[in-house]
Amino acid sequence: MSGTSEGRRRRLPRQVREQQIIDVAVHVFAKRGYHAASVDEIAELAGISKPMVYLYLDSKEGLFLACLRRESGRLVGAFQGAARDGGSPELRLYAGLSAFFAFVAGHRDSWVVLHRQASELTEAIAAAVAESRRAVMTEVTGLVRDGIAESERGDRLRDEDADFVAHALVGAADSLTYWVDRHPDESPERITLRLMNMVWLGMDRVLDGEAWLPQPS
Repeated sequence: MSGTSEGRRRRLPRQVREQQIIDVAVHVFAKRGYHAASVDEIAELAGISKPMVYLYLDSKEGLFLACLRRESGRLVGAFQGAARDGGSPELRLYAGLSAFFAFVAGHRDSWVVLHRQASELTEAIAAAVAESRRAVMTEVTGLVRDGIAESERGDRLRDEDADFVAHALVGAADSLTYWVDRHPDESPERITLRLMNMVWLGMDRVLDGEAWLPQPS
């Protein structure tokens, strides 16, 4: 019976087997951290031998990179899919950021792997994280730029300002994922609404010509 089961496992298509390994690896990396995670444990939980893990994914770093790239792709895809729907740029940005926070809330293991561990690891892993961040930043910057352009007062801000606002939004969203841990009852939509009120309304006041300057005491 065990030989038959092993045979069935071996007959699985490579792509299916790799996804099964990654599913397990994401959970183990999130639970134990990159350095403490064991390929032996990942192989055992995936129901295959350790050499097969190396055959499919080359190394522990290769396995982590596969986890990172898949989960990054899912995150970016969730943002893009939500932001692609019709409506004004700010509504599309709201939808995209809501999808971002929904992903974080619904995939805690993925988020731990993507952002709380990866930036502290190898150069190749850090580069993969940067690539994922650039993809989100490009989407957000485009929506901010469109929002400025569609405003009747859009000539008051430049592309550099859109880039600045996009970085502020993405940076705030990253930081808020830690806040979300302490406020699990906050919905993704509520978090996004609060963020948009802080940043988008501030940009709107700048478009109206308002400016804050420190006053001498």
